Amino acid sequence: MNAPRTPLVAGNWKMHGSRSEARAWAQAAASNATRASCDVAVFPPFPWLVDVVAAAGPKVLVGAQACDARASGAYTGATSAAMIADTGATLVLCGHSERRHVFGESDEHVAASAERAWEAGLTPVLCVGETLTERQAGRTKEVVLRQLLAVLGRLPGPTAPLILAYEPVWAIGTGQAATPREAAEAHGWLRAAVAERDADRAAALRILYGGSVKPDNMGGFLAVDDVDGALVGGASLDPESFARLLLLA
Repeated sequence: MNAPRTPLVAGNWKMHGSRSEARAWAQAAASNATRASCDVAVFPPFPWLVDVVAAAGPKVLVGAQACDARASGAYTGATSAAMIADTGATLVLCGHSERRHVFGESDEHVAASAERAWEAGLTPVLCVGETLTERQAGRTKEVVLRQLLAVLGRLPGPTAPLILAYEPVWAIGTGQAATPREAAEAHGWLRAAVAERDADRAAALRILYGGSVKPDNMGGFLAVDDVDGALVGGASLDPESFARLLLLA
């Protein structure tokens, strides 16, 4: 019998917060994590990683919001996975919808980023999701599985760590969340695709929902099958709101 999956609630701070605010948010997350039964993670902006790792302590996982697809070299403005690992961070988001659609990261780029993350000893949090146009065209399953399989093909071995996050693009920062049923359907497709390759990995795999998650809708997502937590944007910038999410998980 497979062990139950521990929920994970992760806050993506995006391009928000001063250095002092980042420290304060991390300290608040650490304090609230002691009262929560879920795992807790935060993804601060690159410049604050070292400060947040120190402020968060052992109760909170810390990750970067992206890493470059290349290991090193003359790439001005880029940050490598090895550099991220050197800060003490242990996670990295790969393929967040804003990286795909604002910065033009392709499936190939995202897969290479995940590969660099594994090489550096980081856990990739792979984000997948469809646009509104793709959903309306009935292409949600096709899109999310394409994005997933691009990375699964790079897995270095059966024990390589991986977390998934389903984040429909049309729900990011819009206030319009998917329904729990829509989330469960997409999560089910993702877990089944992983199970075709490795049933044990699929059973243990944590799949988060991301997209306008708030305290008033969190319970609905966690109540359905295959949703193992949340990747939270705006609500993670308010320590009180984030604390409520942690206690709900």
